[in-house]
Amino acid sequence: MAWQETHKEQSKDKILKSAAMLFTHHGFEKISIDQVMKKAELTRGAFYSHFSSKSDLYAQAISKAGMEAYKRKPVNCPQNMKDFAKYYLSKEHRDNNYQQPCPLAFLVSDINQQDDQVKEVYTKTLKAFIDQAQSLTVNREIALQSAVLMIGGLALSRALNDEKFSDELLAACKVGVNSLSNKEGSDVS
Repeated sequence: MAWQETHKEQSKDKILKSAAMLFTHHGFEKISIDQVMKKAELTRGAFYSHFSSKSDLYAQAISKAGMEAYKRKPVNCPQNMKDFAKYYLSKEHRDNNYQQPCPLAFLVSDINQQDDQVKEVYTKTLKAFIDQAQSLTVNREIALQSAVLMIGGLALSRALNDEKFSDELLAACKVGVNSLSNKEGSDVS
């Protein structure tokens, strides 16, 4: 029946959106299946018709988080690497607890503890991010360096309890990306 398939897909999407938000803000260990299902406004039983385990949910939620974070970027951004860094390394991105943050930065320290399925999804998400950066430069090395500065900068700035220092770190990483962008076309190796 068409309604049931549509309903099942809608339920899975609600679960994934719930899990993506909760996991990116709190990590794998601090979030339970019950918490995910409560936020999705579904029963725990619905979980088992979509996912084989919490780890399976986590892997799929990382992918969902990456897609949702990509969709929330400002219209016409990124036009270039500098605009991309300005948006990505913003205080709003770091501090916003109500919209989907980037799982690459928000889960970087959590991924190493996970299984191969989760690491594979994280790797694919990182490669997609680098491809996005690569579309803004002709130099793959600049794309890689910029991606690392953005993801690492956001992750570190979020981990700090000193807002002024955190802001300084974000600003320094933006300058770093801008500096790399200014080397466009030159040999940076």
